[in-house]
Amino acid sequence: MNTEIAREKMIEQQVRAWDVFDPDVLGVLAEIPRERFVPREYRALAFSDTSIPIGCGQFMMTPTLEGRALQSLELDGGEKILEIGTGSGFLTACLAKLGAHVTSIEIFAELSRRARARLDDAGIENVDLQCLDATAQLPPGRFDAVVVTGSIHRFDPRYGDVLAADGRLFVVVGDPPAMDALSVHRTGEGEWARESLFETVLPPLVNAGPPPQFSF
Repeated sequence: MNTEIAREKMIEQQVRAWDVFDPDVLGVLAEIPRERFVPREYRALAFSDTSIPIGCGQFMMTPTLEGRALQSLELDGGEKILEIGTGSGFLTACLAKLGAHVTSIEIFAELSRRARARLDDAGIENVDLQCLDATAQLPPGRFDAVVVTGSIHRFDPRYGDVLAADGRLFVVVGDPPAMDALSVHRTGEGEWARESLFETVLPPLVNAGPPPQFSF
């Protein structure tokens, strides 16, 4: 596989074709070596628009979904960012390049450890990785941007509450086969504007699946 040709095709034929036009987002997707964040046995799929297993029952977001998520945050380089679900660390790396600092939380210690090694190998230092269950606890403080890398059954207002003034949140809400990708913009204290961006399907955040169904 010619890595650079494959990367260019990913950006031009997949990401840009899915309405991602922000030059900074396209630039960071070209700059960060996605193939180094993919498990070795799946590197042939690194630039395919498919969910790639990364261990612990988790999957990487597709390149198109990564591009749309990054674009929706409208980052300008000075933001304090919260990522819920570190996963492979690839989106973490992109966020770190586009913003000032990233706090990324991951429920699986093994995934966090692997992501740390990949980020270090890529020379990315402005990231704080933490092992937390986002459905039970979030880091203290407020953030200019928040991205949730797994879907949730229904919107959790806690993720909007940690937004700073004028902050933005990307999250996928609902159930398959059609989930709703949302952009949530904090417009004031206790006030948010929600915009539906597109329909998609994304594996659920751990412990954030639909409530149990009861039979009577």
